[in-house]
Amino acid sequence: MLIVILSILAALSAVLTIVGKYRGSKRLEYIFKPLTMVWIILIAILADDPISTRYQVLILLGLLASIVGDVFLMLPDDRLLQGLVSFLIAHVFYIVAFTVESSGRAPIWYIIPFVLLGLFMLWLLWPYLERMRIPVVIYMSVILIMAWQAANRWIELRATDTLLAMIGAYLFVASDSVLAVQRFRGRFRSADFWVLALYFPAQWLIALSIGGQSIF
Repeated sequence: MLIVILSILAALSAVLTIVGKYRGSKRLEYIFKPLTMVWIILIAILADDPISTRYQVLILLGLLASIVGDVFLMLPDDRLLQGLVSFLIAHVFYIVAFTVESSGRAPIWYIIPFVLLGLFMLWLLWPYLERMRIPVVIYMSVILIMAWQAANRWIELRATDTLLAMIGAYLFVASDSVLAVQRFRGRFRSADFWVLALYFPAQWLIALSIGGQSIF
């Protein structure tokens, strides 16, 4: 029941974050964007019957690095590079977490869809990246490896927690893809909605994966 309550609070905070974004209310965004992540972090901390303490700690570290990235990305000054570094660290923690109970040695063909997505995104963004080309390539490689390992873990173990983590990883990739297009190719009206509407569920599902069936 506590996980359900925290999930509802996270959803309400997420909605208020999106409302704040579209109303241009920095106060709403500054309060509720970090608060949404706080509720999600509490879900990770209070997960029922964690699949392993090591997995729980690694996911928590990833969530904490993410909230730092959130703060950098919503500051008035452009802190995109610092945000990228923070989220890159988060994804490294997630990669390690996702390889804890799997071999981490997926057949190479599993990575083909992720490579194709990465190549498509680079083709779409490359002329606009300028000095950010190397950081974006590094970040994109790491997040796609994260999604690949989440998929590999589900394919190997076929458990509820691995499915939650995989869906969360995929949503994270989708959110960051929209964010990248918005940042480098120009804003479009629904971009902020999709970035946040994909990002928060991604983190929520990854946090839920600590307990596997905490809310289902």
